[in-house]
Amino acid sequence: MNSEMDVGTNKKAFQINLDAKKYGTFAEIGAGQEVARRFFHVGGASGTVAKTMSAYDMTFSDAIYGTADRYVSRNRLQTMLDHEYNLLIERLKEKFGNERTFFVFADTVAARSFKQHNESHGWLGVRFQEQTRGEPSQIIIHIRMLDESNVDQQEALGIIGVNLLYGAFYHRQPEKLIASLQENLAPDRIQVDMIKFSGPAFPNIDNRLMSLQLVSQGLTNAVMFTADGETVQPADILYKKAILVERGSFRPVTYATNDMLNRARTAFLKQCECSEEELVVLMEMTLENLLSEGQLNHADFLARVDILGALGRPVMVSKFGEYFRLASYLARYTNRMIGLVMGVPSLMEIFDEKYYLNLEGGILEALGRMFKSGLKLYVYPMMGEKTGELVPATKLEVAPNLRSLYRYLIDNEFIQEITDYNPEYLCIYPPDALAKLQSGDPAWERMVPPEVAEIIKSRQFFGYRAVSAS
Repeated sequence: MNSEMDVGTNKKAFQINLDAKKYGTFAEIGAGQEVARRFFHVGGASGTVAKTMSAYDMTFSDAIYGTADRYVSRNRLQTMLDHEYNLLIERLKEKFGNERTFFVFADTVAARSFKQHNESHGWLGVRFQEQTRGEPSQIIIHIRMLDESNVDQQEALGIIGVNLLYGAFYHRQPEKLIASLQENLAPDRIQVDMIKFSGPAFPNIDNRLMSLQLVSQGLTNAVMFTADGETVQPADILYKKAILVERGSFRPVTYATNDMLNRARTAFLKQCECSEEELVVLMEMTLENLLSEGQLNHADFLARVDILGALGRPVMVSKFGEYFRLASYLARYTNRMIGLVMGVPSLMEIFDEKYYLNLEGGILEALGRMFKSGLKLYVYPMMGEKTGELVPATKLEVAPNLRSLYRYLIDNEFIQEITDYNPEYLCIYPPDALAKLQSGDPAWERMVPPEVAEIIKSRQFFGYRAVSAS
C-alpha cells in the first residue's frame, strides 16, 4: 500500500476541508450523521459543508424526497442525490459557481438497532463536479456492516463514507479508489458488494469489471449483474426466490451447458412448487476459475458475461471454491429451495476429501453445511472418455469409506440424477470446442447454439480465428 493512499480517516477529512474548491451537502438517513460528523470533528468544515441533513421521521423524509417502498434502497439513495444536488446548484451556482466544484454525499442505512438484529446494510453515494459548472459524475456503493454493536457500525460507516468521498476527489483510477474503500477498517467489518461509476470523470468504465475488482480485491465474496449487464446488489435478485445455479467456466457455452440447465430447471420447477416468476436461474463463475491462467483476463471475462447475457442469464462471480460455501451464501437470501446444477465430474470433486482438509469436521462438516437448507444437486451424466460408458450420478465410484454417506444422499434425494437428457450432447466438452475455435477448425460451431456461435464470430471472442478462404 503506498503512502499516498494509506492516510488516516481524520487526515482525509481534514484534507477535504482544506480544499478551497470543494463545497457541498451531506444527507444521511438511518444511522446518525456519521460521515458529516467526521468533517466537523476535524475542524475547518465551514469551507466544505454547505448543509447537512437527516430526515429520520418517515413523514419528513417523504415530504422531502417523496414516498418510498423501501427507505434503504438504491432508488431512495438516487432520489436523495438528485434532490440535494439540484438544490445546491439552484441556490449556490450564482454565488460560487465560478470558483467551487459542488458535491453531494448521501447515505441511507439500516444499522443494528436495539429492537431487532436484522441484516445491517446501506447505500452510499457521491455526486460531484470535476470542474466548475461542469456536468457531475457519480459513484454509488452498497455495503453490508458486519460489526455486532451499533456504535461500531456507526464508526465503520463514518470511515467508509470519508474513504468514498476522498477517493472520488483524489483517486482518478477506479481500481485505486476501490482499493482505498477499506482503508483504516479491519477486513471483517464492512463488505462492499455493489459499485457503479458514471459520468464524465469515468469515461469508458465497464462497471462489470469494477464489480470483479470488488471480489478480487477482497471487498466482498460475490457480485452479480443482470443479463443486460447492470451491476446489482445480490439481495435485489435473490431475496426470497427459489434459486437454481449452474457453475462453469462458460468458455464457451455449449449445447451441453444449456441442456444440463434446461433439464435441471424442468425437474426443479416440479419439485420446488414455485412459479417461473419465483425462480432465479443464475450462471456462476469462481474467481479461481477466472484466475486459472495466472491473472485476470478482462476481455476473456467480459466475453463470457456477454455470451451469458445474450442468452438472458444473470451472472454471479464468487470467491466460493467449495460448493458448500456457495450454498451457505445463497441460503442467506432465501428460505426457498436452492438447486445446484453440475456434471458428474463436479460431483466427483465434492466427494474428494482433499478439498476439506482445512475443515475440522472434514467432508462430513462440508456436506452437512451444504445440504442443511434443503439444497439439491441436479447431476448430468457423463460419458467415460476411455470406456465410452455412461456414468450417471447414481453409479459414481466413491472412496470405500464414503459409500454409505453417498448412498444416504442418493436415497434421500439430495442428489438427483438428470435422466432426461440429449445423448448427443454428452460428448461435447468445452475445452475441445475452445481448442477447435482457436485453431480454426469449424467443427466447434456444431458444439454451441447458433446465437453463441454468432456472437463469438462477430466479436472475435476467445481468440476466434476465421477460416481463411485459401
